[in-house]
Amino acid sequence: MFERVLRRIREKIRRREYVVTVHAEEEMDDDALSVLDVERAVLVGRIVERQRDARTREWKYIVRGQDLDGNAVGVVGKLSSTGRLVIITTYRE
Repeated sequence: MFERVLRRIREKIRRREYVVTVHAEEEMDDDALSVLDVERAVLVGRIVERQRDARTREWKYIVRGQDLDGNAVGVVGKLSSTGRLVIITTYRE
C-alpha cells in the first residue's frame, strides 16, 4: 500500500540520510537493539500503518521488520522537510 514511501525510507537508510531521536536511542538501549538491527528491520520490513502526528500534522510510518537475529522489531519514522528520515522510536514486538 505504501510501497513508494517504503522505497524512499529504505533509500534514506542505505545512504545514511537519517537521524535517530534521543527517545529512539533510549528505546534501542532498553531493548538491546543496535543501529544495525534498526537498519535491517527497515530494509527487510514493511509499512504496517501510517499515522498523522497530532502536534506537527506530519505523516509517520510504522515499519515492522526483523533485527539481525530474526526477532520482530518495530520502527516508527517520518520523512522530514530537510530530506532526512527521522527515526522517532523503536521497539521489540
